[in-house]
Amino acid sequence: MLRASVTDLLAFIAVARERSFTRAAAQLGVSQSALSHTIRGLETRLGVRLLTRSTRSVAPTAAGEQLLETIRPRFEEIEEGLNQIAEFREKPKGSFRITATTFAADTVLWPVLRDFLPKHPDVQVEVVLDYGLTDIITERCDAGIRHGGEVAPNMIAVPVSPELRMAVVATPAYFERHPVPLCMPPPKAVCPDLVIGFMSMPYVMRYNHFPY
Repeated sequence: MLRASVTDLLAFIAVARERSFTRAAAQLGVSQSALSHTIRGLETRLGVRLLTRSTRSVAPTAAGEQLLETIRPRFEEIEEGLNQIAEFREKPKGSFRITATTFAADTVLWPVLRDFLPKHPDVQVEVVLDYGLTDIITERCDAGIRHGGEVAPNMIAVPVSPELRMAVVATPAYFERHPVPLCMPPPKAVCPDLVIGFMSMPYVMRYNHFPY
């Protein structure tokens, strides 16, 4: 099947629209002779005459009119599609899906979204609250917020907040029964078995895992 290049078809559309090689060449930024050579090459490959030329004007033949009616709307659709995509460059637009723990959402995400969303009404943000080690690709998430910096090999971790310090709180009576060490105990030392656990979390955090 014979195929014409996009550039050749655009050249044909320009000549047919302007009804002049001179004006079409100026519009395309090429010489008149180069444009004429392009049109002749297109006609040769298609095996039909597309334009009727005279000393004063240029007009599409019947075959040229048929080709013009077929391809011009397609190129207009492509141009419109490219213009619509350009809107994404000028202002944020679209949907964004984030997975985060409740703590991360409360301390990091919500304060940012409160300022961001009113300024960008065309952005839809979906937040998935989850304590598990979510595979953001499988779950169709664009980003995830977790504590620490350990991620899968194909992921990138960047800090999104200042370093947050952890604190252990309890009633005085509880600390009387379970004294809290004032510094990190030696590896073999015996320390209270305080466990902080969250439902759906695939691991637990022990008190002696936190820095002091």
